[in-house]
Amino acid sequence: MRMLPPLSAVRVFEAAARHGNFTRAAEELGMTQAAVSYQVKLLEERLGTALFHRARRQVTLTETGRRIAPLVSQAFDGLDEAFSVARTHSESVLTISCSNTFASNWLAVRLGGFQMQRPGLAVRLNTTDDIIDFASEEVDVAIRNSAMPWPGLISHFLMRVPIVPLASPDFLARHPPIRTPADVMRLPRLSPDDVWWDAWLDEVGGGVRRERAPGVRLDSQVMEGNAAIAGQGIAIMNGAMWRSELRSGRLVQPLDAVAYGRRHYWLVYPEYRRGSPKVRAFRDWLLAEIAKDAEDDIYDIYRQPDMPAEAGSPSGV
Repeated sequence: MRMLPPLSAVRVFEAAARHGNFTRAAEELGMTQAAVSYQVKLLEERLGTALFHRARRQVTLTETGRRIAPLVSQAFDGLDEAFSVARTHSESVLTISCSNTFASNWLAVRLGGFQMQRPGLAVRLNTTDDIIDFASEEVDVAIRNSAMPWPGLISHFLMRVPIVPLASPDFLARHPPIRTPADVMRLPRLSPDDVWWDAWLDEVGGGVRRERAPGVRLDSQVMEGNAAIAGQGIAIMNGAMWRSELRSGRLVQPLDAVAYGRRHYWLVYPEYRRGSPKVRAFRDWLLAEIAKDAEDDIYDIYRQPDMPAEAGSPSGV
């Protein structure tokens, strides 16, 4: 067990011994001269021996002070080196927490551009739909869904979530023409118990209700999208995540009927990371990518919706 005196007092002694002057030590440490004198006296009382001779506004080290001063300075040099390593490592790796669908279908295909801008920065993409705790996990920024800005975090709006049924051309060719939401609901549906079916019908269905139906429940939008591309059914999807497949014709939106989820995508990070160069770089790059996408916004998702004056907010990210 280490028998260390108060480190605040040791820090003051080191500065005073190095400068040979309490006033200059106070200037370096952002303290008053009286506070420096008090901390030195506190340390001397703790050690039971004088460290400075005091005479007419001048101070000089005692024999004990001269013996321990270089050792204390070396100890602080070691601490500075240790934390310098920590700071360097912290700024050399950017860890992003992101939902699986956003990571796979939007972010991953663009991250190479960010890496080219910051070749010295390693990027680690942690794909999970679980809530993360910035205070206990090694995560710099997160991209998450919420109806409102995340409480206690800096939040940048990214996009709304357009909810649409999507299917492959071959699947649609095997079924009767689709003209209404009721026609969609009669088709074999992927994840037929997904709550997004209700959200879509509530907004565009004109009174059509979802009926219980057999079907395969898939765990992610990525699985559902790939199953839809393979012609296994019609899926209720976030259309913004499948724009490439829509452009190529591998997926088709059979009805021009779009609902919008109540939760939106946000970039979030703690206040204490605001000044981090890597966080600023990623934020600026991501918002620039969003601005470029907004020029070809087929679903009008980049327009920030009006936020309710009083709405519930999530408790974590």
